[in-house]
This record gives sequence, structure tokens and C-alpha cells, in this order.
Amino acid sequence: MDSTYITIKEAAEQLDLTPQQVRNLCRDNKLYAEKVGNTWILEEQLVINYMAKNSCGKTDDKGTTVSASEQSINFQTPIALSFFTGAMGLDLGIEKAGFKTLLACEVDKACRKTIVHNKPDIALIGDIRNHNTADIRFKAGLSENDDIDLIVGGPPCQAFSTAGRRKGFEDERGNVFLTFLDRIIELRPKFAVFENVRGILSASYRLNRDNGLEEPIKGGALKHIIEVLRNSGYGVSFNLYNAANFGTPQKRERVIIIASRDGKKLPYLLPTHSEKGHYGLPKWLTFEDAVQGLPIKGMKHLNFPEKRLKYYRILQPGQYWKNLPENLQKEALGKSYYLGGGKTGFLRRLAWDKPAPTLVTHPAMPATDLAHPVEDRPLSIEEYKRLQQFPDTWHIAGSLVEQYKQVGNAVPVGLGKAVGELIIKAMNKENIPVFNNFKYSRYVNTNDKDWEEEFSKLQQRILKVS
Repeated sequence: MDSTYITIKEAAEQLDLTPQQVRNLCRDNKLYAEKVGNTWILEEQLVINYMAKNSCGKTDDKGTTVSASEQSINFQTPIALSFFTGAMGLDLGIEKAGFKTLLACEVDKACRKTIVHNKPDIALIGDIRNHNTADIRFKAGLSENDDIDLIVGGPPCQAFSTAGRRKGFEDERGNVFLTFLDRIIELRPKFAVFENVRGILSASYRLNRDNGLEEPIKGGALKHIIEVLRNSGYGVSFNLYNAANFGTPQKRERVIIIASRDGKKLPYLLPTHSEKGHYGLPKWLTFEDAVQGLPIKGMKHLNFPEKRLKYYRILQPGQYWKNLPENLQKEALGKSYYLGGGKTGFLRRLAWDKPAPTLVTHPAMPATDLAHPVEDRPLSIEEYKRLQQFPDTWHIAGSLVEQYKQVGNAVPVGLGKAVGELIIKAMNKENIPVFNNFKYSRYVNTNDKDWEEEFSKLQQRILKVS
């Protein structure tokens, strides 16, 4: 009887493994595959025989892991593991720099669909708290001996957000951050990257008694992260980066923490653009640069209610509620008119000739409007993707609201690429230029050196009072 052959993907489905794990079994001569054209195929009966002799399964199986005595994999490109992956903006960036992402970790259902659609062969796991290091290595197709070049992750940022109540690590999402920190220490990658909101710089946390501080202290969350990494032998650097300085047509600021296993502190990211063209760099990209070539019609977007559209019909590109006549300002904002703050998100039209402001997860909320410069509508999903530098072909799964949320939460691809390129240079021991006094963000005391000096002063003041 003629043999029946199946693809790697079909074998993975039968064995309840990932395609990456099946490829590793073939590489380790536990299964045999042959290439026909551009496709690798396996004899189905051999797959059935293997399944009968081994306990397989994406959740519980450890039987196919490579033992510590076996030789580790010689990867041709640097490998990365991604946690809190989202829509994969950071991952697309580091892959542009030369990394291969073996594993993604995400609990959000819509994000998981996005990952599977765009990266069907990637190993995908759920809640990080349900996976120990052996399990993570197994899912990624790694043995105990395989060295991991890079682990990246953006743990949920709501716990550190400057908006609303900030609970830091006391928040359940903050606890997930600590689990991520534990996994990094256990997996011992050459480099680890944390991405988070500016609020992490000031999030409170109770440091241990050795510090003489028993009450929560502002900045304590970040100090704890730094101490855990340094006590494990990692060198740590961080800064608050405006993504516009890295070719993103959006003024989005995020803290990037980079830890290096060799104990050395990496320099800051290498900018590719500057606001006014300083340092011989091109100027920031604009909204108009980002959306060039998009079709005028057929884009997916939410709609503003009619009561807001009456004001938008008056506003010009780059204007917002303060550009309305005073009587209409009061009418449009109601009680909010008399509250403090700039309220810059109310009735906000984007300018053609400037980068977009930070994208939010819903562009049609009253206090965070993101309206097209001339059209009477919020930005479309297609425009959102351009502003976050996703390829037009990158499929975002889920409902329209879920799509906005995924893209709005993502790390801009250009910022991710800058992270990857810096680490590649460090891995290759290349000379890394330093941009002295470069204005990475609009805030002060946001790089590791200045921040730690300020934190030390705060710590001393509290100790004196106590």
C-alpha cells in the first residue's frame, strides 16, 4: 500500500504540538522529513508510530524535550522569546533588526487570533503564570542547553499608568510583571527588554527592610526591578523614549529597560530622526508622511456622534476645542470646561505636518478624540496601523473596537527595531555611537543615571524624616 504523506503543520495537529516542535523532532532524528519542492513532508504512519510511543500535547507533554546531555541548537540567527506579545509591534521591530521570534505569550483572545493569523508557525502560550521555565523552553523547541539571545515583553501597563488609580505591584497586573521578572532570571537570556509606560518611573512600591524603607516609596517599583536584575548579574540601562525619534510618525513615549547578562550597561538607543533635524538626522515624520498612498474610501473606522460633528465641521487641521468660539467651547465641554488641565484630547483634529499624538485604544472617546485632519471621522484602523508602522498586510483580528485596542496598545515597529539593532550591535561587539545630550523625551530625570540620582535623594529625605 502506498504511503501517505502529511505536512509539518498537519503532523503538528496530529501530535498536538507546535510546528516548531515538530521541526525540532525532525532535526533531532526522532521523526524523518523530506523536502518536496518548497514543502517538508513526513510519512503519516511514522507520525502515528511516534505518537503511540510518546506522550505528546501542547499543555502537559515534556517527553520530547532535548535532555541536558544532548547538544544544543546552533541557530543561524539570534533568537527571541516574546511575552505579553499583543499585536506583535515590538516583535516585528526586533525581527527587522535580525532576530527570529520562537515563542509568543498572550492571554487576550483577539491578540491571540492576530498572532496565529500572521505567524501560524510560532509557538503560542497563554498566561505566563501557568508556565514554568522548562515548559517555556519546550514550547519554544529549546533544550536546557540552548542559550536564549533575547527576551522581550511589555507587561500590562495599567498598573503603572498615570491615569486613574495606580497600584503598582499591588495590582494583579503588577504581579504578572513580577512573574515575568522571575522567568527572565530563571531563563538567563543574554539580553532582556521591558517596555512600559512613563508611569513606571514613579510607581510606588514597598522596598525591603534592608533599604530602611517599610512604607511604599515613589519610584519603588522600578527600583525593585533594577535591584533584582543587578543582583542576578545583569547590567541595566533605561530611558524614556519618544518613538518619533526612531522614525515613527507619532509622539509616543515609552520606557525601555534593557538588561545585559554580561553585567555591562548598554548605551541608549540610537535615534534615526530628531525634531528639528539636529545631529545630522532627518526631521520627524508627519501624519501626512504616514498615510500617503492609503485609499480615500473603504477604510474601517468608528463614527462620532452628531453632537460632536457639529464642532468638528468648524475645526481646521491641527485645531482642538480651544479654537472654537468661547460660547461653543462651553457648550461642547459642559462641566469639563471648568476643570483644570489642558484637556488637549477634546475635539482634537490631527495636523498634516506633525507626527500624530499618542494613539489611544479608542479614538472616539470624548476626552481622547483622534480625528482626521479634514474628514469628519476618527482615524481609521488603516491609519492606526500606518502610525504604528504595521505593514498594510498585517491582519488585526477581532471586532473593530478590539482592533483599535490592539493597535493602540502596540509598541511602534520603529522603536522595536531600534531596540533590536542596539542589542545586535552589542552581541557583535560593535562600536556603539553615543548621542550626547540628545533629547530622547520632553521630560527630565527619565534616564537611568538621572533617575537613580533623584531616587537616592528621595530615599535619603524619607530616611531622615523617619
